[in-house]
Amino acid sequence: MCSAKSKTLAFTGVLLGCLEMIFSANTAPDTPVIDQAYSKLSNSITVEWRAVPGANNYMLTAQDGDSFVETIVKNSPGTVTGLKPATLYRITVRSINSGGKSQPSPFRKVKTVLAAPILSVHSPSCDSIAVSWKAVHMAAGFSVSLMRSDGLGRKLKQNTTNTSLIFTNLDPGTLYTIRAYAWNANGMPGDDFTYNQSTSPNAPVDVKVAFSSGALRAVVSWMPSEGALTYSVTVSSGLLKLRCNTSSASCMVPSLQCGSEYYVSVTAYNDAGSSEPTDAVSLKTIPCAPVNISIEEDEPDHLLVSWSSVSLGHYYVVFVKSDDGLEVHCNTSYTQCHFQSDCGFTYFISIFAYNKAGQSPLGDVFNYTTTPCCPSDFRAVFMSSDTVRVTWAPVRGADLYETRAASRSGVLLCRDTATACTLSALQCSTPYNITVFSFSEARGSNTSCAPQYVATAPCSPEIKNISKEGLSVISVQWQPNNEEATYVVTARGEAGLWHCTSTRNSCTLMDLPCGSAFSVSAIARSPAGQSLPSYSIPLETAPCCPNDLILTQVTQSVTNISWSVGRGAQTYITILESPKGQAKCHTLQTYCLLGCITCGTNYTVSLRAITETGLTSSCTYQGYSSSACCPSGVKLYRLGNNGIRVFWQASDETINYNANLHGSKGNFSCTPSSGLSHCDITKIPCGDVYTVVVAPVTDKGPKLTFCPKKIYSVTCSGSSVGMVIYRGRSNAKHM
Repeated sequence: MCSAKSKTLAFTGVLLGCLEMIFSANTAPDTPVIDQAYSKLSNSITVEWRAVPGANNYMLTAQDGDSFVETIVKNSPGTVTGLKPATLYRITVRSINSGGKSQPSPFRKVKTVLAAPILSVHSPSCDSIAVSWKAVHMAAGFSVSLMRSDGLGRKLKQNTTNTSLIFTNLDPGTLYTIRAYAWNANGMPGDDFTYNQSTSPNAPVDVKVAFSSGALRAVVSWMPSEGALTYSVTVSSGLLKLRCNTSSASCMVPSLQCGSEYYVSVTAYNDAGSSEPTDAVSLKTIPCAPVNISIEEDEPDHLLVSWSSVSLGHYYVVFVKSDDGLEVHCNTSYTQCHFQSDCGFTYFISIFAYNKAGQSPLGDVFNYTTTPCCPSDFRAVFMSSDTVRVTWAPVRGADLYETRAASRSGVLLCRDTATACTLSALQCSTPYNITVFSFSEARGSNTSCAPQYVATAPCSPEIKNISKEGLSVISVQWQPNNEEATYVVTARGEAGLWHCTSTRNSCTLMDLPCGSAFSVSAIARSPAGQSLPSYSIPLETAPCCPNDLILTQVTQSVTNISWSVGRGAQTYITILESPKGQAKCHTLQTYCLLGCITCGTNYTVSLRAITETGLTSSCTYQGYSSSACCPSGVKLYRLGNNGIRVFWQASDETINYNANLHGSKGNFSCTPSSGLSHCDITKIPCGDVYTVVVAPVTDKGPKLTFCPKKIYSVTCSGSSVGMVIYRGRSNAKHM
């Protein structure tokens, strides 16, 4: 900026320059002159001119009839855009500054070049590209060139007046650059159009299919195709189609169905399109798991596993694992397998079908429990004649046991979880088939268990009669109610046990002790056991006769009888009997006084022992003779020299007597010769009182003491002895 305050001469030139600039800025510039104008693009014209001093900008104008297009540029060259192709324009230029616009330059006529053809390109095959376009206004022909975008290979060029053409023998899957333009009648080329187009890829080769049996999916792989961007795998089976798209050279196709045959093809894709699909590769999937599985025990200790055949199944493998961990398998091309089995086991069964693709999916795992084992170690123990306790060892697989006792009259059942059962109310003397069945909830009852034969003990006999055959012989009769039984009769008492045995209906008990109480019962025995005893019948034997019986004559007419206890006896009757009469006594004691006995008489002695129920034993003993009668008329006569004669009157001349004198000065006795009725005692002291008894002499020696006693007093008078006789204690006589 110039300053008006400059005072020195040095600034005069600057001031003149500033004045010139101010003057020129306020004046429009000169009119430019066009050197040349041309069109290289169908929508623009480029203009070249010489610069005009003072011009800041230039206005280019392209006029087509009444329409025009203006463009302001800074300097030459300048381009007017937005024009129509193949159109003749009048081109002018104006210079512009702050003073305004110059006059338009002389015009130039310039025609825009032809528009570029708009290509439509595609690759109909992997080795060709088809190019087409719409007609271009004022075009006389077209030129289309094609070259690999990577610069390799040669450039292909074709001129044509048509609006389409095809390039063949190209490389598949390769990107090509296509350039096209139109020319007019003068051969002037118009705009060109460049387009990049790839040929479609070749179909993939070396397609391989790997089947993943565990997941029912297939992995498809192939060699990559040149220029392919993506691939599509088609897996078809009938109306079902599965697809897998990927940019890699492999693809996993999920959700395949077992037992199916699929056809697999691969198509490569890029921007140009798709290749031809590869030839279909057959894919057979794994077979489906077998169905309609049945398991049965077709015979003891054998399992038959069967199933329906499955599509694409070449063979089958059946796995059987028992609950103890042991596993076996069967490989077969048929639809059934036999397995050995044990009772009471649970088997887990799975079946797989196989083909080249692999193993089928795992189907349902079946469990099968075989029938429980038959009980072993069977034992039957009779608790009584009508009750048997059955025991056995526990067996595998049994949840419950059923014991069945069958006879001609019916069946008894017992169910329990324990390994024992008590069967009661059995009939005596009856054969039973006893079977123990094991039972499980899963399989039911094992009906193959063998029965055991058990016979119950005989029935209790019934005693009909007991009779006495003798003193110690008892006959027992009963009603026989068993076959092939032996009967034992027992008499039981404090004295011990007595038995008799018979296979019939009676037997005899021998040598039963007297005076004893017994309970008599009978039992029946057979190989099956022993019956309950019959009802007991009381039995009482006759009382025992006393072993010792003693008779003692108390007086001339009274005899005392004593005896030992007779076992079992409560009362006794003793009898002394002679032709002269009978003496009898009935007592509870073991002694008795019998009166009215005749002296010097032979008696028969008998005793009857009687129980409290009236049973009587008649006992006989050795006969008894009563003592001889006492003498009468006993008198004493004085003999000289202190002697005395005892005189009596004998009741029987055959009886010997004895005279016995008892005094304070001594005892004296004499016994006369047989047949005499007196005896003498010499040297008897006088002056004493004597008790005199004359009694018959007994066989046993002792003298009887019940004969009358007489008291005599023997006195001394001078040289003679006086005698006083007392009759009793109050009467005395001198003799």
